[in-house]
Amino acid sequence: MIVLSQFAGTSLWFAVNAVMPDLQRAWGLPAAAVGRLTSVVQLGFVAGTLVFALLMLADRFRPQRVFLVCALLAAALNAALLLAQGRLELLVASRFGVGFLLAGIYPVGMKIAASWYRQRLGAVMGVLIGALVLGTALPHGLRALAGDSAAAMAGGVAPWQLVVLGVSVLAALGGVATAWLVPANPDAVPGARITPRALALIASDRRLRASVFGYFGHMWELYAFYVLVPLVLATRISGTAVSAAAFWAIAVGFAGCVVGGLLVRRFGSANVAQFQLATSAACCLAAPLMLAAPLPLFMAWLLVWGTTVVGDSPQFSTLTAQNSPPAVVGSVLTFTNCIGFAISVVSIELFVRAAQVWPLGQVLPWLALGPALGLWMLRPLLRS
Repeated sequence: MIVLSQFAGTSLWFAVNAVMPDLQRAWGLPAAAVGRLTSVVQLGFVAGTLVFALLMLADRFRPQRVFLVCALLAAALNAALLLAQGRLELLVASRFGVGFLLAGIYPVGMKIAASWYRQRLGAVMGVLIGALVLGTALPHGLRALAGDSAAAMAGGVAPWQLVVLGVSVLAALGGVATAWLVPANPDAVPGARITPRALALIASDRRLRASVFGYFGHMWELYAFYVLVPLVLATRISGTAVSAAAFWAIAVGFAGCVVGGLLVRRFGSANVAQFQLATSAACCLAAPLMLAAPLPLFMAWLLVWGTTVVGDSPQFSTLTAQNSPPAVVGSVLTFTNCIGFAISVVSIELFVRAAQVWPLGQVLPWLALGPALGLWMLRPLLRS
């Protein structure tokens, strides 16, 4: 139930990205709007994560209720897109609010799960982050099912409006399911207060620094890839086929997260993260060749990239938790997530703007800078 609710709630994350071509046609939004609206969700999430952590909201109140309230409010803000009528400032405010409230869905859902599943954390994190990946992909899948705007108008409601409303309803149901069907663990350990000392530990502790900076390199690539996937696919296919293919290219990351979590027992989190990070870096570098490859090879490349670009994420979270002193593990994870998502804002803005100026074959290889940094920083954990 936690996994299903996490999937439902995080479907709000990329709801606008899936219908951006429709919004640009209907409201005349600029090409750069997709980067701006995605970045503002990330900034909202950073701000929300810090506020929720500093106020310890998931400790002061029952986490399931925090999840419910945030899911309902975020669903309402997402549905409010229908009233924006192309006003970019309202769209930006709505997406920032959704990002802020996602801090009460994604991290709080993981906190609820961690309270019940203290053992096998790597495998559990794999399934939970896999649920986030499916939630990220879902709006693209709904857009593909909705059909073309010109052919599927029903009662004055366009397909993109159905997608936005469908995602909002699903997120609200996820919040209700968590509140009603997921009990609180009476043995759960309350979190510790956030302390800036965690930042000094990240800088000074060699093993902790390795996992944290590996995660930073991963975040440079991840969300920029998610934003650019429809643009990459549009070079080879068109119409709702782009949405359908984008769904699969992102959703396949669920397999990367889950299978990676299962392989941890045999190979260890650091080795699993290294393999997936190296594979996604190779996919970045192969972009100039793959963009001109036969369609089956092109699609296989995107599926491999989608699998590995996120499959290392659960292992970086696990390594960071394992290498942090127990008293400050919450602070370390909070600051690491916030910095990582701030890095994603920079990479999204850079790569969306670059894709408007240069061919994708020249832009995509630069995504490999993040994985290269991550692989370099992981070396102390691999040696041990």
